[in-house]
Amino acid sequence: MKRVISIVTVLVVLLMLSCSETPDQKSQTFHRAVYEANWESLKQHETPQWLRDAKFGIYTHWGIYCYTATRGNATWNVHSAYKFPESDAAQDFYEKYGELTEEFGYKDLIPKFTAENFDAEEWADLFAKSGAKFAGPVAEHHDGFAMWDTKYSEWNAARMGPKRDVVGELEKAIKAKNMKFVTAFHHAANWTFFPVWDETKDCNNPEYSGLYGPVHKQGEVPGKEFLDEWYGKLIEVVDKYDPDFVWFDFALDRIREDYVKNYVAYYYNKAIERGKEVVISYKGHDLPPGVALLDHELGQEPELTYYDWITDSSIDNQGAWGYIDGLQYKSVDRLVDNLVDRISKNGYLLMNVGPKWDGTIPEGAKKGLLGMGKWLNINGEAIYGTSSWVKYGEGPTGVELNARGNAGFNESDIIYTDKDIRFTVKGDTLYAIVLAWPEEDVMIRSLASKKFPGFYIYPDEIASVTMLGVDQELEWELVKGEGLKISPPETKPCEHAFVFRIVRKHK
Repeated sequence: MKRVISIVTVLVVLLMLSCSETPDQKSQTFHRAVYEANWESLKQHETPQWLRDAKFGIYTHWGIYCYTATRGNATWNVHSAYKFPESDAAQDFYEKYGELTEEFGYKDLIPKFTAENFDAEEWADLFAKSGAKFAGPVAEHHDGFAMWDTKYSEWNAARMGPKRDVVGELEKAIKAKNMKFVTAFHHAANWTFFPVWDETKDCNNPEYSGLYGPVHKQGEVPGKEFLDEWYGKLIEVVDKYDPDFVWFDFALDRIREDYVKNYVAYYYNKAIERGKEVVISYKGHDLPPGVALLDHELGQEPELTYYDWITDSSIDNQGAWGYIDGLQYKSVDRLVDNLVDRISKNGYLLMNVGPKWDGTIPEGAKKGLLGMGKWLNINGEAIYGTSSWVKYGEGPTGVELNARGNAGFNESDIIYTDKDIRFTVKGDTLYAIVLAWPEEDVMIRSLASKKFPGFYIYPDEIASVTMLGVDQELEWELVKGEGLKISPPETKPCEHAFVFRIVRKHK
């Protein structure tokens, strides 16, 4: 009997202690769940609220390749020089720097990557002015050159080339601007980026394996040395620089599965320990659905999706990623339209900027970023903190699926009209974003009836109709069977997409 009473007493005390916790304490206790290194556990991770609110970020492709590139994809020019000697990119490389030999190669161009004009605070200030809410560098590209002071290899920016801890400097500068910090990793592909099995090239020398990757036979799978370094570098960056977002390029599927699961669990658990929310993105089917955020390179979803996703696109016209002389840049109009279109479909945008080898941001990129910032200063209400609606939009201009199964296209070729409308919502407000200036009344057909999928709107539920950036209410009319007709203001509030704010009465 005494034993029963004792057990009951303990249970009552525990219940009292639980009830005495504050709501904050209960929340903290609930969120202390530890992720295990298995897909079932890791699928419980959710997209952070900060990303759902932020929508738009920037990352930078900046490394040795910004000096060596001559055409096409700047980050892959050296790959062509080593593996495809007959290609135009390879011929350009040989003409500029000479033939690759057992002695001469990519490593010898590191001193040319000088970075004398690199100013992390200047970069961060520009990114903040663009309206981006998260930003950061490619920490390591396929080329094996780390942009931080890593203990795993002497081939890094802190000891060679710039002799600067680029990741560390950008972490401080970006976080000081109240932006979340991104680090991007491409180093899983380092295993086959250089032909380390080719005895006629300098990459075959084990002395340089810290840059080119371990020497191995063609077709071999990554060995323990490579896998340990891949994992170790990721853990090192998480521990030293505390990124909010770790972005992965393709080739995660080349890494042994237990290494990947262990890393994801470590990062998610470290975030819990630090009391923050983090996100990982991946490409293709490199991670199981739900474990992290799906990324579409130079693409997007063509329709509204029930899952969220992100695009990594580039501010230049040709998808060069890194800097190339004479590079052409997208217009501000195109940049704004592309941002709006993605957000309306439950997506986010990570925009690439490729600085010059000396650390200068090209003027074309600056113009685009500042133009986006100017537009967001007026229209950010329809972007930040919004959600997608029951449909992404209406109008004649759409995108087509590519071979990867998502919408891949040259964004500069898409010309939207004043009939192309995209939707976002926040609370009782519907934002109808018209992607070109309407010279006449705008008819929003999605608000007509079920003939046009959407939500029929009743006259007595409209509180007001305005345009962001214009201090006046607009004339509107519900036309039976056609939709909501709005008369635009006489003066444009901005130079690009135009946002009608439709406020519903709350009942």
